[in-house]
Amino acid sequence: MCADTSHADKLHADEADIDASLVRRLLAAQFPQWADLPVVRVDNGTSNAMYRLGDTMVVRLPRREAAAADVDREHRWLPRIAPSLPFAVPVPLGKGRPAADYPWAWSVYWWLEGETPTAGGVDRTGLFARDLAEFVRALRRIDPTDGPPSYRSEHLAARDTATRAAIGELHGIVDARAATAVWEAALRAPEWRDAPVWIHADLQPGNVLTVRGRLSAVIDFGCTGLGDPAVDLLPAWYLLGGAARDVFRTSVEADDASWARGRGWALSVALMEVSYYRHSDPVMHAVGQHVIGEVLAGQGDAQPSR
Repeated sequence: MCADTSHADKLHADEADIDASLVRRLLAAQFPQWADLPVVRVDNGTSNAMYRLGDTMVVRLPRREAAAADVDREHRWLPRIAPSLPFAVPVPLGKGRPAADYPWAWSVYWWLEGETPTAGGVDRTGLFARDLAEFVRALRRIDPTDGPPSYRSEHLAARDTATRAAIGELHGIVDARAATAVWEAALRAPEWRDAPVWIHADLQPGNVLTVRGRLSAVIDFGCTGLGDPAVDLLPAWYLLGGAARDVFRTSVEADDASWARGRGWALSVALMEVSYYRHSDPVMHAVGQHVIGEVLAGQGDAQPSR
């Protein structure tokens, strides 16, 4: 049995205490068939602590109550949408129950191989950008009947107060004038008026996996649901840059209004990440700063030639 007993580094004030020994106790009580497998902590996300289970599985536990509802969402909807997607997504193997020493539902999934890309990683061929666009288009085509609203299903205007507050809080870290100009341009863009479509809503470095520079899997569907397709333009600034960004825009068929809203979404999400994580998670803080820089540098993005 693995001797790793380190806790997941806490990012939130209201996090549960999670370590490898807790995972072993939960497995022994609820999934005894897996209780003798090695348990090793792996890189953790902001919403979930993750422990590799043997060679083929991973245990994922919500860090806090705000993320606990994602468990039911993924177990219900991933089996429905996965067959329509062109890349691997998590396959739920078991849904754990709350216990005396852990208060929420948790999950066991198959382990997905791949590397986490860096923010703005180089994509000189444009193939990764096309892969991302293929995933986004496929998700949009899934039948939305009875689908839940995405975690990011609101109109941009609903984020105005919080976004402007983040700009003010980051004075001296962010060019407030430039950020406000991009944000106001996004608010002026026509809203999405058609029926909402399936979106992942959090396509950033920690939620995609690559093999040899190509997209291999998309993970963490806790934000998924129905919403404005512009939300899934986030990877244009979170994962791509330069010519690859133009390839993605062309491949995903984003018109000017959608692109402006997508840029606004990227800016708003990144601002809040920098504000929230600047004292707790240097990786998320750096990603957010990178995205803000990319958004502001390309604020005059023109429609690429087709």
